[in-house]
Amino acid sequence: MKKALYALLSVVTLNFSGLAHALAPEEIMRKSQAAFLYPGKDFKARVVMKLINKDGKERVRELTMLRQNAGEPGGEQKYFIYFFRPADVKDMTFMIYKYPARDDDRWMFIPAINMVKRIAAQDKRSSFVGSDFTYEDVSGRDIEEDTYVIEREEKLGDRDCYVVKSTPKDTDADFGHKVTWVDKANFLPLKEEQYDRKGVAYKQFTADEVADVKVFPTVIKRTMQNLQTGHRTEVVYLKADYDLGIEDNLFSERFLRQPPRKWVD
Repeated sequence: MKKALYALLSVVTLNFSGLAHALAPEEIMRKSQAAFLYPGKDFKARVVMKLINKDGKERVRELTMLRQNAGEPGGEQKYFIYFFRPADVKDMTFMIYKYPARDDDRWMFIPAINMVKRIAAQDKRSSFVGSDFTYEDVSGRDIEEDTYVIEREEKLGDRDCYVVKSTPKDTDADFGHKVTWVDKANFLPLKEEQYDRKGVAYKQFTADEVADVKVFPTVIKRTMQNLQTGHRTEVVYLKADYDLGIEDNLFSERFLRQPPRKWVD
């Protein structure tokens, strides 16, 4: 009887110890943000984006995306995006200054009218150049804007995941909540479901392929699907690299109009 009681107490103690050392849901999401959006000091990718309607008809966009971190994960960042094709977006550029705890600054250069347009902060959840990704999907959402709960832990394919529910603190937000499957090993988001304020799923993100680029696990193929219309956007990184020494002065209005070829080619 004593042995059985001792064994039971040992199991309880081990389980409590495991719970005591488990990551808090907000910490999981901070680590996920760091793994997904902040690896390296800077980043460059040649990207093919396919916009596919419910009937399978495709429109293809090709672009270069550049990113520079100003400090630690979760801190300030700068993004620069240059479009090669199709003709209606060729030579268009897009720039983001991302700040923690306040609205990002966003600009777009539209070559057809030779104008740099400031994108309003409230447009952050608008479609990014007609895709199923929003401006916020491109540069990320501030961790402080949501509250988090671990719904469960489960496998997604062969990967062990935390399943975390994120709910916006702003009761006037245009979505209800998100559920994210975060890889326990590398903290990349492998899947995310977005729900409207009535609790109906309307968008789904999937990380379709992950590869190591230098020392960083990187989502090199991803899909965002509109579950209500059947439209989806597939994004593939043809080339990706980190820590290239991208100059800070690249991220300026001057280069929105005339981006340096060595960085966008």
